[in-house]
Amino acid sequence: MKNGPKVFVTDCEGPISKNDNAFELMSRIVPCGDRIFALISRYDDVLADIVKKSGYKAGDTLRLILPFMKAYGATNKLITDFSSQNVLLVPGADETLRSVNALMPSFIVSTSYEQYIHSLCDVTGFPKEDVYCTRLDIDKYYLPEGEVTRIKRIAEELSTTPMIDVPSNAASLNDFSEGSRGIVSRLDEIFWRELSEMKAGKMMKEVNPVGGYEKAVAVKDIAQKTGADLSSVIYVGDSITDVDPFRLVRSVGGLTVSFNGNHYAVREAEIAVMSHHTCITTVLAEVFSRFGKRKILDLADSWTLENIKPLCNQILFDKYERIFADKPVRVKKITSGNMEKLASESSAFRKTVRGEAVGKLG
Repeated sequence: MKNGPKVFVTDCEGPISKNDNAFELMSRIVPCGDRIFALISRYDDVLADIVKKSGYKAGDTLRLILPFMKAYGATNKLITDFSSQNVLLVPGADETLRSVNALMPSFIVSTSYEQYIHSLCDVTGFPKEDVYCTRLDIDKYYLPEGEVTRIKRIAEELSTTPMIDVPSNAASLNDFSEGSRGIVSRLDEIFWRELSEMKAGKMMKEVNPVGGYEKAVAVKDIAQKTGADLSSVIYVGDSITDVDPFRLVRSVGGLTVSFNGNHYAVREAEIAVMSHHTCITTVLAEVFSRFGKRKILDLADSWTLENIKPLCNQILFDKYERIFADKPVRVKKITSGNMEKLASESSAFRKTVRGEAVGKLG
């Protein structure tokens, strides 16, 4: 790791909050919106991870759902009001953000809509100027009455469409069942022919979610702003939208941490954390800021109170010991030998923290 400032970058939903705001918005605004969102999210995983569709990135779910939200009456005010009333933090998150920001320059890079992220900043006191997120002005788009009717019919169809089954280790659509290939084909038709040719398609073209490679671009921008080398970055994420920044940071010697991550995150990170409280993130950030990545990796080989104590300030260590006395945290270095086991365990654990419906999303 080169000289220069250490920098902390974290995803929001998962490492900081329990929400999946877009899922919750769809559930609130669109009939059977939870079912439709889950299907589109799975389709998003397929396009980003299996098909690798040109011009498509993980997290573009947030542009695909816009025609449905607009057709069922979503407005900027509705999204803002709902978001501000439904911020649900992981225990300790507000204190962690304050503590880590005092240690080193800290940033949130999130696929979430700006209305939600700004609401979270209001709750936690995190500076809005240090956030990267998806800009959305849904009020500027108009849908003719005929389009609204057509989009609602498509929503009704999607509400009864079976879920896509993605085989483990699938390399292409040829590995899918005939039924799942048919569902993917129908969704291709809906999104890239029917909706894209409507006025609603303008939303899908213009709104650019900060996911996948856009998150990696944000991390590069942060390094440039702060004068830090990318090897001095610690990046915390939990989902498929973090794969690209994980790969970027890891490739240059920075530290990548999966916090209650799903299998996409665990397979790309170096450290897997399973925790009900963000105090562990504060500990990792402090050790990283003082001693660097190597010390974290060595510590993860034998994560014990005895080994942690000399590396933290006493107040933080006492807090850590108290918080995890009854619910121990798990911190493991990810290797080729334990990766699949950790991915399975972390995917299961995230559901206990965020709930079954949100926890199983990509």
